[in-house]
Amino acid sequence: MNISKRLISGTDVDMITIEEKEANLSQSEHFKKLILQDIRQGSRKIIISFSNVEYVDSSFLGALVAILKELLPHNGKLVLIGLNDDIVNLFQLTRLDKIFILKNDLDAAIKEF
Repeated sequence: MNISKRLISGTDVDMITIEEKEANLSQSEHFKKLILQDIRQGSRKIIISFSNVEYVDSSFLGALVAILKELLPHNGKLVLIGLNDDIVNLFQLTRLDKIFILKNDLDAAIKEF
């Protein structure tokens, strides 16, 4: 899975951008391993951008849940941004919008920290 990572200037927030059109079963395990490794190395404030993503499946949602479960005991926080309407609807249908912090843009996401 192609992702890009950067530290947001002037903060301790890690920004991860998914550089794929689809976030699905074939990428979910690799993505989860990458992010869990970052968490184990001390990353606690994470923003994941879905601005390039057009489709998310249930296995990728499961990977996001696993990432969040790893962060919470460390007082970490995960914010998702750039989700299209279909992906937001998926989060609402699965009620994951009650668990995850969904924001429209980076500025709104940074304010969560």
